[in-house]
Amino acid sequence: MAEMSEMRKVEAIIRPMKLEEVKSALADAGFVSMTVIDVRGRGQQKGLVQQWRGREYCVDLLPKTRVEVVVPERDVDQVVELIRNTAATGNIGDGKIFVIPVERTIRIRTGEEDDEAL
Repeated sequence: MAEMSEMRKVEAIIRPMKLEEVKSALADAGFVSMTVIDVRGRGQQKGLVQQWRGREYCVDLLPKTRVEVVVPERDVDQVVELIRNTAATGNIGDGKIFVIPVERTIRIRTGEEDDEAL
């Protein structure tokens, strides 16, 4: 049995318009498995004030996309840099990246674990 490496979940909250670019960059680098979830949130950007029919409305939870990729620890820096370089626009609201320890990964179909399950 091969030695199992530590696993990490790289979770990125990005602008929805950047999803296809991020997905392509990750796939081109060999990271094809991911989970994508539409979310809403706010940070320093705090939201937008919009006018509709003469009244102002504060939209403080903006649409974002969460991309989750589980990788061996050795690949974390590469995945983080790919996402950061691809998702950045240079403006407030570009998002955040979180790196989270993953204790165990199991492929449901085969029962393979950790590196083999990716």
